[in-house]
Amino acid sequence: MRALGEFLRNRRTRLVRAELDLPPVGRGRTTGLRREEVAFLSGVSVTWYTWLEQGRDINPSREVLDAIARTLRLSGAEHAYVVSLAGYTAPPPPAAPVPEAAPRHVQRLLDALAQSPAYAVAPDWQITGWNAAYAALYPNVATVPAQDRNLLWLVFTDPYVRQLLPDWEVTSRRFLAEFRAEAGPRLGEFGYLIDRLLAASDHFRAGWESLGVERFASRERLFRHPVAGELLLEHHQLTPQDHPGLHLVVYTPVREADTATLRRLLAAPPVSIERTEENA
Repeated sequence: MRALGEFLRNRRTRLVRAELDLPPVGRGRTTGLRREEVAFLSGVSVTWYTWLEQGRDINPSREVLDAIARTLRLSGAEHAYVVSLAGYTAPPPPAAPVPEAAPRHVQRLLDALAQSPAYAVAPDWQITGWNAAYAALYPNVATVPAQDRNLLWLVFTDPYVRQLLPDWEVTSRRFLAEFRAEAGPRLGEFGYLIDRLLAASDHFRAGWESLGVERFASRERLFRHPVAGELLLEHHQLTPQDHPGLHLVVYTPVREADTATLRRLLAAPPVSIERTEENA
């Protein structure tokens, strides 16, 4: 508990009193709270809070630590650090709005993965950004209407995707199980997408009714491109720390031949595809 006590004492002495509507103390000192002030504002006894700062072997509850974190105006990272020192799970980060387009630094990261098809998806699997390699693998991503640029929608309704995936029956079911697992308690927020897919795809309806749930795992994926032929790529998923609502999906070549094929694909003229929605 010593590290916890030292951290709380450090943050207590750095607070600006005016920001908490407190007057200066002593010889006009404008920073730092007294221990009794922190204790009062946090709803704990002065003795108990003093022991906490002294690093004594006491067991503060999660609720008390949360109250002290609010009093000390701790940031989200500082709050998580405090509760972790006491052995508790860090609080979830506050929900932030997911941008309609990938932030610039995320798009730059996607572009830097020049030889690896990569894209970013929001919690509802709306595709918010992609790189040139992904557009070469799946040209429709750049031309599909924005409201349809959703990974789950495209997997179940775009005939090109079905041709691109020789194991489409298995892959589409797995994608659906992973979507359910990722959505978790937020699944109700995505009713608009589920309703559209239930009406558009018999295969989606059958998969949805099976209630499959499966966590994502990196794995090899086989693609059959109409120009490049077969590509064996490894499927990875990353989450930016500063945008936890986004997932970056990256496909890396497994074999040297796949690397060469991707290079040729990037150098080739774009594939011309006439896209039609079908009941998948």
